[in-house]
Amino acid sequence: MLAAAWLARGSWRGLLRGAERRRPAGGAARPLGGRLGSAAGVGRRGGGVPCLPAGAGPPPRLLRAPAAAWRLLSGGAAPPEPRRERGAAGPCAELYENPWTIPNILSMARMGLAPVLGYLIVEENFNVALGVFVLAGVTDLLDGFIARNWANQKSALGSALDPLADKILISVLYVSLTCANLIPVPLTSMIILRDAALIAAVFYVRYKTLSPPRTLSRYFNPCYATAQLKPTFISKMNTAVQLILVAASLAAPVFNYVDSIYLQTLWCITAFTTVTSAYSYYHYGRKTVQVIKNK
Repeated sequence: MLAAAWLARGSWRGLLRGAERRRPAGGAARPLGGRLGSAAGVGRRGGGVPCLPAGAGPPPRLLRAPAAAWRLLSGGAAPPEPRRERGAAGPCAELYENPWTIPNILSMARMGLAPVLGYLIVEENFNVALGVFVLAGVTDLLDGFIARNWANQKSALGSALDPLADKILISVLYVSLTCANLIPVPLTSMIILRDAALIAAVFYVRYKTLSPPRTLSRYFNPCYATAQLKPTFISKMNTAVQLILVAASLAAPVFNYVDSIYLQTLWCITAFTTVTSAYSYYHYGRKTVQVIKNK
């Protein structure tokens, strides 16, 4: 738009120079309206307002606005609409993205495997449960690998959906293994309380980062991405330790090492990483959330 206005100003200066060259020698400079009127054979009526004789064409028009300059330079095309500013509180503050990516589908499949695993463990079908758990672990590895190596498969929803699927799977597994007397109750209670607090924090962040109007349909619409979660390093380590304990506990009745001292040592390590990861989220809370501002 600035370029169009600059070119229009240059055209207008050229018109003035042409009018100066056509002025008679020794004549006094006349107002612009008079020069334009004379050039078109225009007479003067009182008040200095130029008028056209019958049959004469219209006088040259001044470029009174940038829109007129744009139409002159672009052959009559309409000027583009001005860009609207998008504030953080406007309806376009969040990013609208496609939620149906392969990593997101794998995460939802992992959540679907959680009740199947819980049922198999409660029924003490540990051989099949161990195989289903391996399948769930493969989906966890695949969704992370795909999201890291293909940019179009990475999404803000996936940054929340992947850890949410892990937490649901781990919670169901620990409750089921506790019912089967393979994991102590205090350890399971500690893990469930931590995961419940983190899930509540995710819902709170979603509410605070969603721009008005905060309706239920927009709140639960996965297409509106408002924030991206970044888990801490100790939290990633804790998830790995918890999954190792689940795998070891599932394999314990299959390979007959239920009362192993190594398994009990792993309980203590899991309790330590669980407490440490909970504190890391409390200490680095703001740094683990990146608010998306779609500009």
